[in-house]
Amino acid sequence: MVSEPEALAARAHVDVAENPLVGTIGRAIDGLNRVLTTFCALALVLASLVLTHSVAVRYLFHEATYWQDEAAVFLIVGATFLSAAHVQSRRGHVGIEALVEVLPPWANRIRFVTVDVASLAFCCFFAWKSWTLFHEAWADGQTSSSTWGPPLWIPYSTMATGMTLVSVQIALQIISYLTGKARP
Repeated sequence: MVSEPEALAARAHVDVAENPLVGTIGRAIDGLNRVLTTFCALALVLASLVLTHSVAVRYLFHEATYWQDEAAVFLIVGATFLSAAHVQSRRGHVGIEALVEVLPPWANRIRFVTVDVASLAFCCFFAWKSWTLFHEAWADGQTSSSTWGPPLWIPYSTMATGMTLVSVQIALQIISYLTGKARP
């Protein structure tokens, strides 16, 4: 049996294509998501290699490592935020499905849109705040307090970009639903 999020993901590409503006933006976001998820997968592999190197250097050579942990964190943060829109496009984020079985279809539709609107509001706020953090870090030349001291605009830029893409993805899903092109 196919779950509600899987059914929505399967219908999303067809439904979005029926609305020309939403379809064009949706296809652009889908293409960008495919590229970003490839880089995110590579970033996670690289983070695991960096951490493995760190452990090996500390254990085998008894040398301190000063950049590996922070580099791995930057890679993981980037991968997490930049892949979030792809996950949202397939409705793959954690959701509570217990209510689906209990509520009537009309109530589920209201619940579905309400959750999307609340998620959009949160993601837009998070994106806005991330962009302000990015701007401050860029303008002030802020760096982390570690010995390595990489610039903080790097993680803030991935957070801001990722949350902006999630916001656009959720907005497209809401528009698609409200114009009758998709049904929860």
